[in-house]
Amino acid sequence: MKNNANNYSLLNLDERDSAAKLFVGESLQLSGCEVSFNRLAAGEAAPFVHAHKKNEELYIITAGSGLFYLDGEEIAIRSGSLIRVAPAASRAWKAGDNGMEFICIQTEAGSLHQATRQDGIICDAEQPSWAK
Repeated sequence: MKNNANNYSLLNLDERDSAAKLFVGESLQLSGCEVSFNRLAAGEAAPFVHAHKKNEELYIITAGSGLFYLDGEEIAIRSGSLIRVAPAASRAWKAGDNGMEFICIQTEAGSLHQATRQDGIICDAEQPSWAK
């Protein structure tokens, strides 16, 4: 883990233990979202159905497949699936025969006021080594 108290934090996932769920918000000093990396063995499932008070979630399935439970409906998901879930939606998941890995990004619903195109600033005075 590398921290620059002013402008960035770095965490390499190869440094993580074999935990099935890893929250990185605190480690990376995130101030606008929470991110978790999740690994489920074949047939493993969320231990409960849950919803949120304020936070929407984006699930990014990075490996495997399974089922996602949303408001009483079961939806087949696979590597490459992206699922946005509103705070009030009830949710749970179950890994398929080959397990499943996913990233979950959680942030307060309605809090994004500008996207990259409106927020980005070109830093002309700075160049990385590969651009020189």
